[in-house]
Amino acid sequence: MAIASTLAQTAERAIGAPLPVRLRAWDDSEAGAADGPVAIVRSRRALRRLLWDPNELGLARAYVSGELDVEGDLAEALSRFWALARTAKPKLTLKDKAAIVRTGLKLGVFGKRPPAPAAEARLSGDEHSKDRDRAAIAHHYDLSNEFYSRVLDPQMAYSCAYFTKPDDPIEDAQRAKLDLVCTKLDLRPGDRLLDVGCGWGSLAIHAARHYGARVTGITLSAEQRAFILARLDEYGLADQVEVRLQDYRDLDDEPFDAIGTLEMGEHVGAANYPVYAATLFRMLKPRGRLLLQQMSRGATAQGGGAFIESYVAPDMNMRPVGQTVDLLEQAGLEVRDVHALREHYVWTVRAWARTLEEKWDELVDLVGEQQARVWRLYLAGGALAFEENRMGVDQILAVRPTADGASGFPATREVFL
Repeated sequence: MAIASTLAQTAERAIGAPLPVRLRAWDDSEAGAADGPVAIVRSRRALRRLLWDPNELGLARAYVSGELDVEGDLAEALSRFWALARTAKPKLTLKDKAAIVRTGLKLGVFGKRPPAPAAEARLSGDEHSKDRDRAAIAHHYDLSNEFYSRVLDPQMAYSCAYFTKPDDPIEDAQRAKLDLVCTKLDLRPGDRLLDVGCGWGSLAIHAARHYGARVTGITLSAEQRAFILARLDEYGLADQVEVRLQDYRDLDDEPFDAIGTLEMGEHVGAANYPVYAATLFRMLKPRGRLLLQQMSRGATAQGGGAFIESYVAPDMNMRPVGQTVDLLEQAGLEVRDVHALREHYVWTVRAWARTLEEKWDELVDLVGEQQARVWRLYLAGGALAFEENRMGVDQILAVRPTADGASGFPATREVFL
């Protein structure tokens, strides 16, 4: 029997359902679904990885290493498998298990665990200690400023954009997001803005250039700081924007008029989130505003998943948006608005994915094929997670009340949406 047919029969026995995609094996034989994406098993090593890790991590390692590939729409292939995972209920008998073992022996699948791809994160130390957090941020954000400048928009905004219509250019949508943030914060010339997790400086520079704010940005990424410093010189903003290599836990400045923190809270960890929220409260003046943009997940799946945590954002943690609101309120902040942007992240990620494919060869030259494949899988899976409502993203607007409990929002003034 051809290898693909053998694999298809074995897989269908294991999952208790027909394969949702077509399968092509290393001998060029094919089996499985008649249409749609084709999963290409390039070597026995891909199956060996799944033998050792029969889960998302095993699949990710096989894909990142190039031992497993997809011909056609990767997002559609992922969607079909996720739909199967929600409905399939395999019930393997002893006879089934014995047949699977015989097939593995026949195909030479059994053997020593293959080493993890070089692109996989390797962190040590206590989770969310300062040293480990620096290493986690460096793994993803210090990849290459040149890489990010070719994938992102010219403002280097690496967070969910805000689209007035789904086909807006990503540059326009990111500018609209930055204006939305600054408007919600009611920034005025001379206001002191703290940008926690400032990335490549998109918010800090926009707030300084267009709203006259005096900005302090903090990041753990040396590559990001170097990029921002060069851009500040380009725009003549060196006297208006300060950027530091600093952990949020080390902030000891006088309180600020406003704080913006865009998709930073996912990195602080569940145990440290009350400290993060308390820091945001402490660093705001009374009547000062906070705009926090943050991703969310269901209560039972608060990590990023095995692939994201191993290759993209180690130690990531998310929670339902209501729990984040509770934590901010427990820190003393008054939450004034929650603005859901889930669909906007679908459009944002798809824009990044199109750019990745358009510039594939030059990006592979920059960071290597493994890292490029990490990004292809990351963006395909991310867009689907938001599209299928398995992840969300929200802008939360909050204010630090005065000692007598006043929030500083005039009764005649509506929250900006």
